[in-house]
Amino acid sequence: MSSEIYKDSKTLEWYFPADKYILSETDSKGIILYANDLFCEMAGYTIDELIGEPHNIVRHGDMPKIAFKGLWDDIQSKGFWTGIVKNRRKDGGFYWVHATALRKMNAKGEATYLSIRRVPSRKDVEACIVLYDKLKSAE
Repeated sequence: MSSEIYKDSKTLEWYFPADKYILSETDSKGIILYANDLFCEMAGYTIDELIGEPHNIVRHGDMPKIAFKGLWDDIQSKGFWTGIVKNRRKDGGFYWVHATALRKMNAKGEATYLSIRRVPSRKDVEACIVLYDKLKSAE
């Protein structure tokens, strides 16, 4: 594991460097086709455990369903989406990301989705904690 990645032992929140990016690509059904090393490290899975699995393997239970509906609605209508997401690690910990998802067409003319994730601001995370709690309560 990279020495640049660390965990808050009280909250189980994991952090990664602000100058690094988590990258992944999925097929049209959300199955992971590619994951970079930082994605593997932050999620706590090996590359072999991620490839071929649905991307929601890292979906945290605190995330409201409507957030992902918005993601898919935007990506279908605009071709991209951006927002703050709380992800779950294999070990039960979690990490926050500022995600941008893009629809692209592969050589066969099939849609694939590229996700680029960076460190979010703490202000954005704190706002999302409040918002997502309200949205989850309404589900």
